Amino acid sequence: MREKNKKFGLIGKKIGYSFSKSFFQKKFKKENILNCSYENFDIKSIKEVNAILDSKNIHGLNVTIPYKESIIEYLDDLDPISEKIGAVNTICFDNKRKTVGYNTDCYGFDITLKPFIRKNLNNALVLGTGGASKAVKYVLDKHNIKTTFVSRNPVGNQISYHEINKKILIKNKLIINCTPVGTYPNINESPDINYSFLSKNNILIDLIYNPVRTKFMESGFNKGCLVSNGEKMLTNQAEKSWILWNK
Repeated sequence: MREKNKKFGLIGKKIGYSFSKSFFQKKFKKENILNCSYENFDIKSIKEVNAILDSKNIHGLNVTIPYKESIIEYLDDLDPISEKIGAVNTICFDNKRKTVGYNTDCYGFDITLKPFIRKNLNNALVLGTGGASKAVKYVLDKHNIKTTFVSRNPVGNQISYHEINKKILIKNKLIINCTPVGTYPNINESPDINYSFLSKNNILIDLIYNPVRTKFMESGFNKGCLVSNGEKMLTNQAEKSWILWNK
C-alpha cells in the first residue's frame, strides 16, 4: 500500500516571499524524502487557523509573522521554552492529534549569535517587539546580554527609534533587527535609526534573509560594522522543526 502523503506547512500573512517552502522542497528532493509536501497557509486572520489545525493529513507546521504570539491560544500545550518566550514558530501533533507549540527560532538565533560573542558584549538593542524579538531576548539572556527593546510605540522600559543617540550606540554594541522592515520587495527601506552614529565596534544582525544584504546591513557595513543576515537562523530553526516533527 502506498504511504499517505504527509503535509507540512507555514502559517502566516502575506508570505509569498517566504523561504520555508522552497527550503523544505529542496530538502525533500536532496535527501530523497518521499511522500512529503510543504505548502504556505496564507491567512488574513488568526481566526482562520482552526481549519488548518483540524486537517488530519498535516503532520507539522511552522508559524511566522504576525501570528507567533496569537497562535498560542489555539494550541493544546506548549513546551517549557516556548512558554517562557511567549512565542511559537513550530507546531507538532501528538498521537491524539493534540497540538504542542515549540520555539526553534531561539535555537537558530543562538547559532547565528555565537560567532559574535565576546567578553565586552554586554548590551543589545532589539528593534521590534514581536514574536521573533522574544526568542532573541531569550538567547541574549542566556548569554548575559542586557536587552533594550526599541519600538515605534514604546511602553514601559522600551525606547523609541528617535531616542537612539551616539551614546546609546556606544553602550549597545549589538543591534538586532527583528522587524520586517527592508524585506523584499521593500529593499530600500530600513529601520529608522541614525546610521551615522555607528562605528566599527557595532555588530548588526538582521533576521531578514531576503535580500541577502539588507539596507540595514549595508548601512552598518559602510561604517565598518560586522553584519549578518537571517539565513543561518532560518536554516537552523527549520532543521530543528523537522527533528521535532519526526521525533
